[in-house]
Amino acid sequence: MSFTVHSIPGSPFGRAVLAMLEEKGAPYSLAPVAPGMLRSPEHLARHPFGRVPVLDHGDFRLYETQAILRYLDRVLPTPALTPADPKRAARMDQAMNVNDWYLFHGVGNVIIFHRVISPRVMGLAPDEAAIAAAMPKARTVFNELAHLLGGQDYFAGDTLSLADLLLAPHVEFFSMVPEWTELGAPHANLVTWLKRMQARPSLQTTTWERVSALAKAA
Repeated sequence: MSFTVHSIPGSPFGRAVLAMLEEKGAPYSLAPVAPGMLRSPEHLARHPFGRVPVLDHGDFRLYETQAILRYLDRVLPTPALTPADPKRAARMDQAMNVNDWYLFHGVGNVIIFHRVISPRVMGLAPDEAAIAAAMPKARTVFNELAHLLGGQDYFAGDTLSLADLLLAPHVEFFSMVPEWTELGAPHANLVTWLKRMQARPSLQTTTWERVSALAKAA
């Protein structure tokens, strides 16, 4: 049975789910959601908080990206993307929560919104004051991500985990903005990790451009 992902092309959360399905080699289809439709009755029936992504698996519907990733890792057990070791699994969980609560909230949803989303989607100039206000928290987040990664290839050890698939789309956005020179570039391990992730077919086939093309064909 195939999966349906309701998402906006360009959403880093939606991309994490699509990349997960690619890593699993699972059949799926994209049901594109226009940004202006997030508060529509149709979408609110899928996600009462008006966000993406939403996963349909037969008659089972699920929202919240972390829940979706963990569900997919259970129903598609090969390759396993949750470490068997409890401590490594805990590090994976920790990194995923850093992504959602600290990298996205107050950092990505400010800096990336004003640098990438707003100019590209709405044609608006970045709010430089808002970006500057977000930078102290951003420095803390990137310093901690570099610390958590350490000398490992991936955030939970030597093999790919859910944490890497969740973090990579968000961190890649930062590599596109001027603030990367201060936030990410000074951390050689993060730079190397991002290049490693970008080389994976699952990330190459789920770029904003490729998902947009898929949405037009849907």
